[in-house]
Amino acid sequence: MATLLAIKYARGSLEILDQLLLPHQSVYIPVNDVLTGWQAIRSMQVRGAPAIAIVAALSLAVELNNAFDTAPATPQSAVELIHEKLDYLVTSRPTAVNLADAAGKLKALTQNVLAANEVTPDLVVKAYIEAAELMLLKDVEDNKAIGRHGAEWITNAVGKTSGIRVLTHCNTGSLATASYGTALGIIRSLHANASLDHAYCTETRPYNQGSRLTAYELVYEQIPATLITDNMAAALMSQQGLAAVIVGADRVAANGDTANKIGTYQLAILAKFFGVKFVVAAPTTSVDLYTKNGEGIKIEQRPGWEVLVVSGPTVTNNPAKESGEVVVDVTDIRSVKQAANGIGVFNPSFDVTPAALIDAIVTENGVVEKNADGIFAMEGAFKA
Repeated sequence: MATLLAIKYARGSLEILDQLLLPHQSVYIPVNDVLTGWQAIRSMQVRGAPAIAIVAALSLAVELNNAFDTAPATPQSAVELIHEKLDYLVTSRPTAVNLADAAGKLKALTQNVLAANEVTPDLVVKAYIEAAELMLLKDVEDNKAIGRHGAEWITNAVGKTSGIRVLTHCNTGSLATASYGTALGIIRSLHANASLDHAYCTETRPYNQGSRLTAYELVYEQIPATLITDNMAAALMSQQGLAAVIVGADRVAANGDTANKIGTYQLAILAKFFGVKFVVAAPTTSVDLYTKNGEGIKIEQRPGWEVLVVSGPTVTNNPAKESGEVVVDVTDIRSVKQAANGIGVFNPSFDVTPAALIDAIVTENGVVEKNADGIFAMEGAFKA
């Protein structure tokens, strides 16, 4: 089976799978420059902290490559242009640290190139493009390592190598990364090892990344799975004997406090009550050692209409199917308002789960657990 890709890149060309159209349509759209990259990230045509960073970096790489003949006149002006474009891209989604981390690394690299002898504007541009491309390749390697480490930790923690049931929230798979995924990468690894009995995924209101994207990936990968609404999690944990809740991360503070998709915090509380392991999958690019704890994480507020309105293709019952399977008309997309006029809306895109509720944070370098004092020392995540 071909790997599901959210990002298609060749030098000078970038296409992304428009995730607003999933799961009913698989349409790749071109990203030709920084402006279209910013818009794709902001509108959530691409989402997931690792994928956001990669698309941002590559959108500038494509723009620079395709304007190579009109490169800035001096090396200094080339660096200034790149830094200005990266700063703009970071404004597209402020909570996820991966984007700011990637921008910081790329800015430092171009600054180092500038300090070299006999540097030219072309060399600055070439160095940036090669570094952005390397980020794409490294993300795939890191995700697979997270999958291995996480699957091993869970099987050891629960003392079993088969019959494992897990719950995941939002989307953390190939659609949220360069490929393979973080939290969903752990689930893939459990499945590949024949350790997984069943995966459950939440719908993840109000943007429904779980029902639209995670469910799509689980079906695509033929992993046994069931979709639940967000408010069914307690009932599920009380009845199904889950081994773990596995989630991703948009930012992990130095003490282990973790910002992730809204609804993660309440799942952590439920997991603690039911004695279910709560596992965060986070590449080191999501770890922010400069933010002491969760109080320092800026939470993005999304537009209220996302809560008030649901959109999608129209459906009709299929009389040929006894199960009542529906027929989807992807040419007829409609929006339906489902709330009373005048009601206020609170729509944070993320919440922060305190480190006290987290059992393990899985990175590409291994698993970080609490020390003897019950504290995550996240600086250890950077030691392979």
